[in-house]
Amino acid sequence: MGLGLHGGGLASTLFFVSRGAEVTVTDLRSREVLQPILDKLKKYPINYTLGRHRIEDFLKADLVIKNPAVPPDSPYLKAAKLVETDISVFLSLNKRPVIAVTGSKGKSTTVSAVYHVLKTRLPETKLGGNITVSPLTFVDDCTEESCTPVILELSSWQLADLKDKGILKPKTAAITNIMPDHQNRYTSMADYVADKKLIYRDIPAESCLICSYDDRFGREFAAETKSRVFYVSSHPLPENLEGVFLEDRAGFIRTDGKTVKVLPEKINLPGVHNRINLLYAAAILYREGMKAEDIAEGLSRFTGIPHRMEKVAEIHGAAWYNDSAATIPQATAAALKSFEGPVLLICGGTDKKLQFEDFDKAVSIPEKIYLLEGSATDRMLPFIKSAGTPFKGPFSSLKEAVDSACKDSKEGDSIILSPGATSFGMFLNEFDRGDQFRKMVKELEDNTTLQNKNSTVP
Repeated sequence: MGLGLHGGGLASTLFFVSRGAEVTVTDLRSREVLQPILDKLKKYPINYTLGRHRIEDFLKADLVIKNPAVPPDSPYLKAAKLVETDISVFLSLNKRPVIAVTGSKGKSTTVSAVYHVLKTRLPETKLGGNITVSPLTFVDDCTEESCTPVILELSSWQLADLKDKGILKPKTAAITNIMPDHQNRYTSMADYVADKKLIYRDIPAESCLICSYDDRFGREFAAETKSRVFYVSSHPLPENLEGVFLEDRAGFIRTDGKTVKVLPEKINLPGVHNRINLLYAAAILYREGMKAEDIAEGLSRFTGIPHRMEKVAEIHGAAWYNDSAATIPQATAAALKSFEGPVLLICGGTDKKLQFEDFDKAVSIPEKIYLLEGSATDRMLPFIKSAGTPFKGPFSSLKEAVDSACKDSKEGDSIILSPGATSFGMFLNEFDRGDQFRKMVKELEDNTTLQNKNSTVP
C-alpha cells in the first residue's frame, strides 16, 4: 500500500514477487507520476490499482505492506488481516546487530557519517531505512549471524509502525535531537515524542542509548532507558557522565575514566549543528570498537550527503548550497547560523503547522530572502517583515527564485536553498526539490563557463 517514489514500495514489491507471491500494488498517485518506478516492475506479473484504493484489495489480501506515510487510522488498513512494513519484515529476518538512529534533524548526516567510516573497516556494513534505501534490498545478506552491523535510519512514522512488535532490539540506539515536526500528522508534541521513544523500548540492558544532554528530552530518554547511556553535548560534560562533547571546536569522548579526541577542529561541513551530528557518529563508532584516532581521521574525510548543506557549485565567486532536506523552520535557522559571510536565502513552501521559534531570530541573518509560494511562506512573511530583511517573491516557481538570487549575488556570497517547509504541491518531495535546484544551479554554472570561454575567443 503506497508504492511511493523513494524506493521502499519498490523494494517490498520486488521482495515478495521474486518469492512467488501474488502482489497487488495500490497507490493514490496516478500512473503518470509513478511511471519511473513502474518501469522497473514491468517484467513482473503484478496487479495494479492506481489513482485510488479499493477496499476489496485489502479484504482479500493475506498481508498488507504499508508505506510509512500512510496514516495508521486508514480505513483500508483496518480492513486488512495483517499489516507490516519493509522495516518490520527486514527485522524479522535479520540476524546482524542493528545500529538504529532517529531524531527530528541530523539523523541522515549521522548515519551516513557512520557508514562512511565503518565501511573502511567492515566493508559488508549496510545502511538503510528512512535514508531512501529499503533494507529489503540487502536482506539476503543479513540472514546469517555476523558481527558486521546494519545501520537503520528510522523516522517517527517507521518507529510507530513497529510498536508492540518487539523486534527492534538495537545494539546501539541514538536520538539526535527533538524539534517540533510532522505536527500535521500528530495531535500533540507528546505523541510525536512517544513514537521517537520506541527506538529504545525493547533495547537490551547491555546495549547503549546515545542522546542529548543539552535538552530536556534527551535527559528524559536517559532516565527512562534500561540500557547504558552516552550523552552528547555542545559543551564539556560534567565529570561523572559518559559521552561526547565539543570543546574549542574539537570533539572528545569521555568513557571508562579517560577523555580522548574523536573529532578534529577542521571538518568539511559548516555549522555547529553538523559538528554535533558528527559527535553522534563518533560515539556510535567508538561503541563499534574503533580507535579514537581512526574515528577522527575518518570523520575528517566525510563530505556530507545530498540535500543537506550540500555544496552544489561556485559561480562568480558565490557558493550555492542545497539544503532542501530542511523541512522545518528550526533547520533553516541552524543552516543560516552556520555561515560566516553574506547569505542569500531561498525558502518557503507548504505549512506543517509548526512553530517558528529560532526562525524568527535567524531571519535577520540573510542579506536578502527569495520566497517560494505556499502556506508556510504566508506564516514566514510577518517575521521577515518584522526583521526588516529585504525579500523578493513569493515566486510561483523555483527557477524564478534561483534566477533572481543569481542576478543579485556577488563574490563571497553563499546562496542557500533551505526551505523550512515541506514541498507538497510544487514538487514531488524534498528530494525532487533538491534535485531540481541542483540541476538549475548546474545549468547556471555551465552557462557561465561557456560565456567565459566565448569571451576569451579572439
